[in-house]
Amino acid sequence: MTTETEGSGTSQVGDTAEGLLADEKKRSGDYLLRLKYLQADFDNYRKRVEKEMREMDDASARGVVAKLLGPLDELGLAARHVDAEEGEEMKEGVSMVYKNLMGVLESLGLERIDAVGKEFDPSMHEAVDKVQGDGEKDVVVEEVRPGYTFRGQVIRPSMVKVELGAKEEGKSE
Repeated sequence: MTTETEGSGTSQVGDTAEGLLADEKKRSGDYLLRLKYLQADFDNYRKRVEKEMREMDDASARGVVAKLLGPLDELGLAARHVDAEEGEEMKEGVSMVYKNLMGVLESLGLERIDAVGKEFDPSMHEAVDKVQGDGEKDVVVEEVRPGYTFRGQVIRPSMVKVELGAKEEGKSE
């Protein structure tokens, strides 16, 4: 009978070992699953932080560029209106500063809105004067102050003079 006892004892130890192994496999699987979720959460966090950093960079650059538009306009005016008495060197110097500043701002993402001859677009143009025309569409005929986009978004609309298109009688808009 010793053999039976030994055999059943080994069986109990085997059952216990198999049970412990199954428990450890389950626990290991749970840890692996938690690790995968944690890794996914971290990847999402990293992407969100990178996106927020890009947005903060855009917002700060947009603020600096917006503040520099006034001095840019003044330099442009100065370059166009330097008297001959002040000399060609002065005109050339102011023009160079204007071109350099414009180059730096363009490298950051600033683009001048091309307005003259284009159809009037209220999202890009601010009408400050109107004249009646005979065309079909409202067209920009003169730019009073340049407008700019920054990285694809309007940062300042162009102030323009608009030639109004002829409206058909009986048609209301």
